Amino acid sequence: MTRQLIIMRHAKSAWDTDAASDFERPLARRGLQDAPRMGQWLLDQDLIPDFVVSSPAMRAKQTVLEVCKILDIKKKLVQWDARIYGAGTEELVEVLTEVPKQIRTAMIVGHNPGLEMLLSYLTRHSMDLAGDLDGEAGLVKTATIAHLELPDDWNHLPPGCAKLMTLISPRELAE
Repeated sequence: MTRQLIIMRHAKSAWDTDAASDFERPLARRGLQDAPRMGQWLLDQDLIPDFVVSSPAMRAKQTVLEVCKILDIKKKLVQWDARIYGAGTEELVEVLTEVPKQIRTAMIVGHNPGLEMLLSYLTRHSMDLAGDLDGEAGLVKTATIAHLELPDDWNHLPPGCAKLMTLISPRELAE
């Protein structure tokens, strides 16, 4: 039986704030709108994770809490893992190998470029880092969700082990 992985980048963050550091930057108004929309998309697809792990950075935290509100996942069930903030592929794979073995659907919420590198590693697809009109590089733009199918073992995640089922951003959802 396959396992499901939901990779989600935090929603659009605000740059014009009094945040003391990058870690403390909150979501922008657009981010506060996009996060629940993506949560609703997950609900509509019946993609409800049994395990959620997230970066504790403010923008990721706000994103995951908005999504979990829509999915009726209690805040206390979210695992906050500081390794996700600023992580590369190796650290993110390590976080995923620690997902409890009984979990069928897990969600990881974090940041680029790490999530894009993780997606590329797991699917063996090179990501387009060209950018778009907003200057967001690659395929995993803010609030984008990648839904993957993985083999039946969280402890063994070699390159190319996953199948990308869906890659969707808020812009692709009907208003």
